[in-house]
Amino acid sequence: MNGDDITRIALLAYHACPLAAPGQGKSGGMNVHVREIARALSDRGVGVDIFTRVHEGQCLDAPGIVDNVNVVHIPAGPEDAPLSQQFEHLPEFLDGILSYRDRNQADYGAVHSHYWLSGLPGREFAAAIGAPHVMTFHTLSRIKMQSRSGEQEPPIREQSETEIIAGSDCVIAFSGHERDAIVKLYDGNPDRIRLVPCGVDLDRFRPLGRFEARHELGLNGHKVLLYVGRIEALKGLDLLIDTTAHLDAGDVRVLVVGDDAEGSGDLARLKHKAQDLNVDGAIEFVGKVAQERLPWYYSAADVCVVPSYYESFGLVALESMACGTPVVASRVGGLPTVVHHGRTGYLKSWRCPETFANSLEMLLVNGSLQNSMGLAARKTAEGMSWDAVAGQLIAIYRELSGGNRHPEAA
Repeated sequence: MNGDDITRIALLAYHACPLAAPGQGKSGGMNVHVREIARALSDRGVGVDIFTRVHEGQCLDAPGIVDNVNVVHIPAGPEDAPLSQQFEHLPEFLDGILSYRDRNQADYGAVHSHYWLSGLPGREFAAAIGAPHVMTFHTLSRIKMQSRSGEQEPPIREQSETEIIAGSDCVIAFSGHERDAIVKLYDGNPDRIRLVPCGVDLDRFRPLGRFEARHELGLNGHKVLLYVGRIEALKGLDLLIDTTAHLDAGDVRVLVVGDDAEGSGDLARLKHKAQDLNVDGAIEFVGKVAQERLPWYYSAADVCVVPSYYESFGLVALESMACGTPVVASRVGGLPTVVHHGRTGYLKSWRCPETFANSLEMLLVNGSLQNSMGLAARKTAEGMSWDAVAGQLIAIYRELSGGNRHPEAA
């Protein structure tokens, strides 16, 4: 296939259905990423078939993404199988993809896999049809285990990630931190790693006006801190609750938007912690919020807080910035790629509630600083659209499909 003739690609998102609502269970930034990449590729004239597994709660009549983007649900084990048990059903998933391709005589210029579970069948699928394999991990087990004491991942994941990195034509890294980790921790070939950040929907995520947003959400009279994401240990919500207990900035309301990951019990534990620290009256666990409603929350907030132990990129931070709201975040993973310290927010190197509280208070009590950082945040986000990301990916697909592949990966 000529490199200029990319008309369709296959995106594999084994456990991250792009139609699933973010913030519920394991659905999050990866689901959004896959959906928005597909939409942006379609806008540039490249068709997309997204392969994901049949899953619990799947809405068969859910609206599609856009024309020329198909979401194909492949049976692969019990619909309600937890993530920890889905590895064993990968052969069924691969068979289903191959059957779909044969039935529809689909011709793919590239196979792009998301997360290690997708990378295993993606590598074999690409080899079977003679297409280049592109890999985006989103998270890597060795980085996760280094980021938080007690974090464990199955050995099969580490082994699989190493094999996928060695066998892919191209690995997409979201940040320089991830690129360096792939080289150092997995002996990845730096010549096969491309740096392509995440993007943001600038039409959806835009400043809506703080007064209007607070009126919409019934938040008049409070200073507002916002957390958006799954409720799980790696997201660092313990630090946010501890930080709330150290705040001395008047009437502060902390909104926690997101759902308990697969009923882990973290939500109940965090509520008890808030009660023990006597801050439960200041913290509202909002639960899942639809994507179209999130801009109201970002716009209503004085500051968005991202206290994670690890983020491969930090999509929430970018969405907040696109809405003109500064961010205070842990200096981990790809967050420094998004948050420019001292200009669009603050990055904290130490997981200390006192230091987080100091940075939050600076923004909460200084309206001019908050406004200037918010303006800089929006301007930074404007250079990180999904369309720009799609353009970089298409260039990579064309290069690889045009014959510039690595022989040992082909």
